[in-house]
Order: sequence, then structure tokens, then C-alpha cells
Amino acid sequence: MTTSPSLPGRTAQGLTGLGRAKTIAATYFWAGMGRTLPVLVALSLLASGCANRVQDVFQPLAVAPTNTSRVTMLVATTRKPSEDPGKLYTGDRGTAISLNSVDVSIPPDRNRKIGEVQWPSRMPPHPQKEFAVAQVAKVESEDKALDWYRRNRNTKHQVIIFVHGFNNTYADAVFRFAQIVHDSGTDAAPILFTWPSRGRVFDYLYDKESANYSRRALEDLILQAVKSPDVSDVTILAHSMGGWLAAEALRGVAMREKSIPAKVKNVILASPDIDIDVFRRQFTEMGPRRPHFAILTSTRDKALQVSSWLSGGVNRVGGSDLRPYAPLLDELGVSVIDTSAVATNDPLGHNAFADSPEMVRLLGRRLAGQSMDGGKASVADQVGVIAANFAGSAARFAVAAPVAVISPQAREILKEELSSDGAPIKDGRISY
Repeated sequence: MTTSPSLPGRTAQGLTGLGRAKTIAATYFWAGMGRTLPVLVALSLLASGCANRVQDVFQPLAVAPTNTSRVTMLVATTRKPSEDPGKLYTGDRGTAISLNSVDVSIPPDRNRKIGEVQWPSRMPPHPQKEFAVAQVAKVESEDKALDWYRRNRNTKHQVIIFVHGFNNTYADAVFRFAQIVHDSGTDAAPILFTWPSRGRVFDYLYDKESANYSRRALEDLILQAVKSPDVSDVTILAHSMGGWLAAEALRGVAMREKSIPAKVKNVILASPDIDIDVFRRQFTEMGPRRPHFAILTSTRDKALQVSSWLSGGVNRVGGSDLRPYAPLLDELGVSVIDTSAVATNDPLGHNAFADSPEMVRLLGRRLAGQSMDGGKASVADQVGVIAANFAGSAARFAVAAPVAVISPQAREILKEELSSDGAPIKDGRISY
């Protein structure tokens, strides 16, 4: 028997059904807000800071800068073109995939810190101190795209595709990816996939639907890359909500091609904003021939705490402690990197993968085909006692303990749930 909650100093007795429902709803709403309000305040402060940024940064410099670094990327987008040439694309949804080649000038290392994007304070920017766009060109055909790749490929014929997260304008995504490419030291050909995010903190649901809108386009981009005989190795790096989009696109590729192509060798999900149960299904439906996954998580990620609250309290993959599952996940081709203790300039703790010098260096190792553990103790050696809900409700009963004492039975349940093979009927149920 349960009792109805009531507000302090007032009983629920005598309320109508509707009144009682409103009282209960209000109680839970304010209880949730008490935990989430500080994060929402931080989000609003962050939003006000971003709103003051110069956005018309795509007017190329009149004179090519000297003594700076340059990152040349191919940018594919499902955004609607902007009438302002300084912005190129809006946060609205376009009706086609548009391609551009963008050259970004990055200040000398002596004038900047690893992990930081030195945003222009005014136009034109100061290239010795600020990021600047040096050149922009439309890529009008597949032949032009292939020409771009051949000019920018490395000796291993590697490609890295970056999928940004929630709350990113076109310019945000371009400058962030340029910073990642430069600071990580990768020489893989950089391709940015930017979907229609409005770049506003309180447009979360719009952005989520826009990521959904862009699934097929990202699938097509991945398939175009792997089907090129000039490409040997594709790495996908996705952040936040872009992690959901990347996982969904890979699931779609697997369904279209019967498996994920072998050229897709590594997938890095940084702070993935993915419902933990949804990811289990995505991962399973990719099939047995999956690329290696590296998942960067943090239990201190305040942005993912808000996302969880908005999503009915369901944990996000990037905000969960997956360490208890590290050995099993390793068997499945998944590495877990806990970034909870990593120092970051981001007050929300959501961008450690890009703005922490330590994480950028580890990212560079992965992009070079090396392990991300840097020779340190493995994640499995650092396991705590907090369990994650990675494998869904059927396995949750057995994981509130260190990995060393997770029973063989629980491990088999997890393996069965994450297998692509059809499960038998047991006790009137089929594992899903």
C-alpha cells in the first residue's frame, strides 16, 4: 500500500483527483528543480556568453597570414545556407547536403594554450592571436571532393569524421574541429559533419530532432568515404548529442550494408548524450562486426545531468560510471575512459575531450592508431564499486559490486544482451 505525497503543512486528503495530481506533480517538479536549478543557471550564463560572440567569421582574410598554422577541412552539412556570406549556414534545416572546403588559420603556439579556441573579438580577426578563416570554397561535385581528399590525405590514407554536439553554430563546429585537429597532431584528412543545431542552450529539443533529421546524410557520408578506393581507414569522433547521431548512423550503415564496413576501424564517443538503454540497442543492432569503440565518460558532466533530467531521469552513456563493465566491454571491443578527474576549462565538465591538454594528447594517440591508456594502469585496474545500467534492466541486479566479484552468470547475461544473435525464449520472454 502506498500513500500520496503532500506538501509540507498540508494533507492531500479532500483534494479532487485532478488537484492531487497537480500537487504531486508540483512536488516532484520542485524536487527535481532543486537538483537541476544550479546547472540551469550555469547554462544560462554560458548562453549569455556565447551570444556575444562574433558569428560572421567566414569572410576570408584579405591577406594570407604568416607564421600561423593552418587546418584545411572538408565540411558536409545538412544546414540551410545563410544569406549572410559571413555565416555561410544557419541553424535551420536544409534540403540537401552541402559541401565546402574551409581553411582555418590558428595562432602560433606561443600565443595560445592547447585545448582553447581563441575566438575573434572583432572582424577582421587578428591571426597572430585569434582563429581566422583563410579560405572558403564550394565543393561542387564528387570529383572536386576526391581532388580535395587527394590533396589532403596522409600516407596511410586515413580519414577522421567529426560530428559535433548540441548547441553548436556552423562556426562553433568549424573552429572546434580545427582546434582538435591541430592540438591532437593528427594528419588524417579531416571531414566535419555539421547538422542543424541552432547554437542556443534552450533549443535542446529542436537540436535533438535535427540530429534525427540528419541520420541518413551521415550514413551516406560514411559510405562514400569507405567506398572510395583511396581511403583505407576511417575514424569517427563524435561529441555529446553527436554521439547519438553517429551511433544511429552506424546502425543504419550496418542495416544497409549487412555489416559495418571494415574500413571504419575506430569510433570515439566523447561525453555521448545517449540514453543508456538506447545505446545498448544501437550497439547490438550494428551486428557482430563492429569497429573498436572508445567511450569518454564523466560522472561530473553537468550538461548530461540536465539531459538526463529532461529525458525522464534515464542515465546518459557519457554521464555514467561504466568502469565496473570495463573487462566485459573490452571483450566486446569497447574501451572506457573515465575523465571525471580531468581538469577542464568548461564549467559544465562537458568538453574535456577537446579542451583538456591531457585528453587532447590521448585523443592524438587514438587517431594515430595507438591505445588511449598511455601506458598507465588500465581502466579495469581502477574500477570502483558504483554500477552502471549499461546492459538494461535484466542485468542490473548483479552489478552493484566491483568487477572482480561480478558473477559469471551476470557476465553471460550481459554478453547475451549485447550479442547480435537471436535470443531463445526463456520463461516466456525473449531478451531484447
